[in-house]
Amino acid sequence: MKICLFLLSFAVPSLLIAYPTLAVETEKNQQHTHKLPQNLVEIPDLSEIELPATEAQLLTQESETDESATPAETKPSINEDSTNEGDIEIEVTGEKDTLPLSTPTYVIEKEEIEKQGSTSVADILKRMPGFAINDVGPGADIHTGTYYRGASINQSIFLINGRPINTNINTYHGATDLNSIPTEAIERVELYSGAASILYGSSSFGGVVNIITKEGSSIPKLNATAEFGSLSLNNQQASYAGAFGSVRYNFSFERFFTDNRYRVPEGAANRDADGYLFNADTATSTYFGNLVFDLNAKNTLSLDVTKLSSRRGLVYFGFPLQKDRLDHDGLNLGLSWKTLLGNGENSVLTTTLGYNQDYFSTYGPTVFRGVEYYRTGVLDTQQLTARIDHEWQLTPNNKLRWGLDLKNTDLNSETDSTRPDRIALNEIEDRNVFNTGLFAVNTWNITNAFQLDFGLRQSFDSQFGNYLNPSAGLRYAVTPSLAVRGSWTGGQRNPGLDQLYVYDTVHGWLPNPDLEPETGSSWTAGVDVNFSENLIGQFTYFGSSLDNRLGIINGRWENIGLVDTNGFEAALRWKIASRWSTFVNYTYTDAQIKTGIEKGLQLGMIPYSVAQAGISYASGGWQANLYTTYNSGARRAFFTNPGNTTTDFVPSFFNLDFSARVPITQTLGITVYLENLLDEQYERVNRTYSPGFTFRIGLTSNL
Repeated sequence: MKICLFLLSFAVPSLLIAYPTLAVETEKNQQHTHKLPQNLVEIPDLSEIELPATEAQLLTQESETDESATPAETKPSINEDSTNEGDIEIEVTGEKDTLPLSTPTYVIEKEEIEKQGSTSVADILKRMPGFAINDVGPGADIHTGTYYRGASINQSIFLINGRPINTNINTYHGATDLNSIPTEAIERVELYSGAASILYGSSSFGGVVNIITKEGSSIPKLNATAEFGSLSLNNQQASYAGAFGSVRYNFSFERFFTDNRYRVPEGAANRDADGYLFNADTATSTYFGNLVFDLNAKNTLSLDVTKLSSRRGLVYFGFPLQKDRLDHDGLNLGLSWKTLLGNGENSVLTTTLGYNQDYFSTYGPTVFRGVEYYRTGVLDTQQLTARIDHEWQLTPNNKLRWGLDLKNTDLNSETDSTRPDRIALNEIEDRNVFNTGLFAVNTWNITNAFQLDFGLRQSFDSQFGNYLNPSAGLRYAVTPSLAVRGSWTGGQRNPGLDQLYVYDTVHGWLPNPDLEPETGSSWTAGVDVNFSENLIGQFTYFGSSLDNRLGIINGRWENIGLVDTNGFEAALRWKIASRWSTFVNYTYTDAQIKTGIEKGLQLGMIPYSVAQAGISYASGGWQANLYTTYNSGARRAFFTNPGNTTTDFVPSFFNLDFSARVPITQTLGITVYLENLLDEQYERVNRTYSPGFTFRIGLTSNL
């Protein structure tokens, strides 16, 4: 209760100031220019340099427009093919989250997303520092592992426009589907750590991924892409944005299909009698819509809707042949009201309501003692969220961000197997969990060069009681070109409702209602460096200590013990010349199991080293991009194939990709993506192999 009173001591004065201001809104206020709140005094840091190192944006992510010339919410978007100097449109983009500078924030913009030819959020994250994504082929299911700084996808938080899209489901078929949002709808992707865990949830031992969507354009704008390629790939994307009166809108659609049928080596998982990867086909349709209402100079209301329909086969590590199918239907809605309080310079209040539904259905045959039986499993999760987030510049040197999170999650599940020894496990579950979080992060500019931040998050959970998680961070600008920083955050991640209560028909994993929460802390220490006018770097040591880590022992969910993670992360970007740019990312992750039967081993499916590099050329609508990836290989972890052990490592691999755009007219172009130029069929994890050389050719139109 003392913690609650502490947080309320910030909240009550804030509300007393905020709401009378709303009540006296006048016509004079409506004449004010709509703009984002700014710190009254900002400490000099690397963001003030021409190439902003504090965000460590990859060099190829840099927009060719001068972002410093206009406010963030009205950045000009100029068609580089246009010869008409008056052909300029004002494109409104989502606002960047304001976080303390004690931990790095990585941002990848839509320009780089287009260069990469990314077809999913998974594709986007692959080239961000710290990520290791073990998918198989284009669009294939990603339950084989998504990790950030050694933490699994379920130990990270995923947001869309600051609203959670994770649910309280933790096995692979209930984890965040990184294919669920059309890339055509994405303005940028932001990656946080540190204090972001206090703001968005204590379960983020890895990081927080915030997907910011496009909001609209001052004039109607139509983008469309059609692609065809290897593995029967067929991808169409389209978006239409514009405005009428004070309303801005953006509507996007994507349809994707690939059969992912290619030859794999002997001993590969899911290899059929003809030597091909079996049951890896993917078909998805995603829809996105966004409406933004500028009610007046100080109030903005926004609504966004995302709909997903996905049908795919599952590729699993087990033997014999995996034949299970996965149907996933998702719906995410969000309503947000943003109010500039006072004079609009020092206080902003955001209220958000959200609804998220994920319907997963797995089904397929199973062979037992020579007889084929059938099994199904359904997980239907519905989540309601509400959030109040107040950012308040208390004094020129002190900023408080505080708020309230409410989240109610309801799980309905049904498992059914005709296999005789599993019939007793058939059941229907209806479970619910309610979580309340009070959070506050206070940032002090002690001097112009020295910043401190402290945070608290008090959680009230209907299953696991009350718990407090703190955070602390600092940043010191030694010189205008060099800054040091560090952060520490405590966390707790509760077991998912399926891990507690639902039998997994695909893997045969049993639930365990006696599971304890994962608890521990994570930390970072690093430097931001401006080596020269065109070369910047960000270097981060990271670590975490996580007790009661969840895992499988003898086919049942258990707390496997303590895992300590230590690693190093580097991000460099270099603008070689006016039309040339390059970037280099490197991550080393040592995630060591400290207790239990696997003591001393690296966590399974997490490579020690991952490196990415790219070089790009762009001029007059022409583009050429070359990307390289190195992966040191991950431990196979568990296997049922004779001759393999849980200490085996996947061989390392090197990958080379090329993409290009050739303009035909000012609004029409041809795109080419050549992936795995070396035609190396490397093993991702546990005998699941990626295809060799593949290609995509597309036609893009911007009207």
